[in-house]
Amino acid sequence: MNILAVMEQRHGQWHRMSFETLAAAQQFAAQLGATASAAVVGRGTAALAAELAVRRLDKVYAVEHDLLGEYTPDGYCLALRQLIERVQPSVVLFPHTYQVRDFLPKLATSLGRVAVSDAVSHRIENGQVVLVRQLFQGKLNVDVRFLGEGPHFASLQAGAYRADQVAEGAATVEAFAPRISADQIRTRPQEPFRESQRAVDLGAAEIIVSVGRGIKEADNIPLIQKLADVLGAELAASRPICDAGWLPMERQVGSSGQTVTPKMYLAVGISGAIQHLVGMKGSRTIVAINKDANAPIFEVADYGIVGDLFQIVPELIEAIKKVK
Repeated sequence: MNILAVMEQRHGQWHRMSFETLAAAQQFAAQLGATASAAVVGRGTAALAAELAVRRLDKVYAVEHDLLGEYTPDGYCLALRQLIERVQPSVVLFPHTYQVRDFLPKLATSLGRVAVSDAVSHRIENGQVVLVRQLFQGKLNVDVRFLGEGPHFASLQAGAYRADQVAEGAATVEAFAPRISADQIRTRPQEPFRESQRAVDLGAAEIIVSVGRGIKEADNIPLIQKLADVLGAELAASRPICDAGWLPMERQVGSSGQTVTPKMYLAVGISGAIQHLVGMKGSRTIVAINKDANAPIFEVADYGIVGDLFQIVPELIEAIKKVK
């Protein structure tokens, strides 16, 4: 049994979710008593394949062709289908990116399979993979089981697995040259899709201080900004704060905002609605400050402080200043 992680790169740069997918593949393999492999698709992928060769993998596939230099759904489907038919993996995992959303349904259908999209976690029951997906903006979790023979396909939500948990090791690199001709590529690459320009990319922040309705009014936001400043953190917020216009929408964390996975996420005055939790639950360390001891945020927090944020935050700021 083999678990294959399909990594995503563009012009020699990894997509940040790729190593989250690699961590998931290693976890699947360990729990199933299987092996994990990885594939990188493109042109001139030798350096990227070498990066993967120092991870705990059975094999790294460098899928190379001149027609794969720019992404096209036809090219990627043709290349990956040929690789999958040769390698015969049981499960193929992808990051749930815009690119994967474009070609994965086509790839799965071409092999007579379906794909489970945007999975947030998994477990193993009786040697079978059970994936968990969220519906209705995270209000409902559903279990999904594969039927029939593999390969089975799934894409994984950003932050569902932690890239820093990828295990080191050694793997052999195998070059794979798919058979693709120019007349099989029915589209011509245009300017790649870009999200609307943001003043801040919360997804890249190592420390985030996030504020919720417990702040009471907009005039109190500067207090939380001071805390973020002394920590060298980015300021973020739950949806009600952004809906009220107290902070710009680009700083919203949650199912309708950004998904973040910082080293530390400090939630101040945030109760922990499921729509917010799905956007930050992948954080390495979660610290919560809330006066309600029964607030849902404490269920996911590594450290919790029950109390009035207007008393705690100023003292915390002073304590951090002293330490610095």
